[in-house]
Amino acid sequence: MTDARTSDLAAYLDRIGVPDATTPDLATLRRIVTAHATTIPFEGLDPFTGIEPGIDPDAVTAKLVRGGRGGWCYEHNSLLRHSLDALGFRTTGLAGRVRWMLPEDTPPTSRTHMLLRVELPEGTFLADVGFGGMTPTGVLALEPDVEQETPLEPYRLHRDGDTWTLHARADRWRPLYTFELLPAPQIDYEMGNWYLAHHPSSPFRSALIAALPGADRRRALNGRSFTVHHLGGPSKRQELESPGEIRDVLETEFGIDTAVVPGLDNRLAALFRT
Repeated sequence: MTDARTSDLAAYLDRIGVPDATTPDLATLRRIVTAHATTIPFEGLDPFTGIEPGIDPDAVTAKLVRGGRGGWCYEHNSLLRHSLDALGFRTTGLAGRVRWMLPEDTPPTSRTHMLLRVELPEGTFLADVGFGGMTPTGVLALEPDVEQETPLEPYRLHRDGDTWTLHARADRWRPLYTFELLPAPQIDYEMGNWYLAHHPSSPFRSALIAALPGADRRRALNGRSFTVHHLGGPSKRQELESPGEIRDVLETEFGIDTAVVPGLDNRLAALFRT
């Protein structure tokens, strides 16, 4: 491993609070996924302010590890994959079609979600630290129709031929996305990243989105609405009343350094003109 890669890996493990994670086994994978998911926020401030995020290893390390920021699925799972590979894990990048909160009869969506397949002696596992408000905080075994506990909600996988569907149990079982086990080349991620950053119908262009799970809760920001969903308890929703309040929530609840986001003031002000 080169000195640069060693430095990046050490910085990543320090960022998520597991500097001693060095062995490529299931216990380490579980520690890393839970720590990553509950430490680095999901956020779409770049596309919200008109910036296309970079998803190469240098870009995601600079932003998510050293830059006080979070990102979306391509950034999170690219960073996770880069780090797992450096530790000696065997990973494969997959692509999924989002189904979360869509009517059952909605036609297939584009393959714009990134997740990881990890091969271990115990079997095949899935890792996904970049699905916004429902990011799994644990590792999932690739086994159909088995309820699997995570530090927060249970998840389960359903298989229909070559297509798998990941479900989470929130108020009820809901599908998150479908995927196949066919490896996704990097160019597919580059295309999806470009599409979500530039297409007029992309929700990330028009909406301010951030999410971060914790040990017993999920925090979610959607525009001016900030919600804390408590595990096994009530949810608390707050309507933020100024750009300053939004900045404060982004910084204190999500740990995002908003000072490094160009154009954010104008975009936040626009939320209060509609």
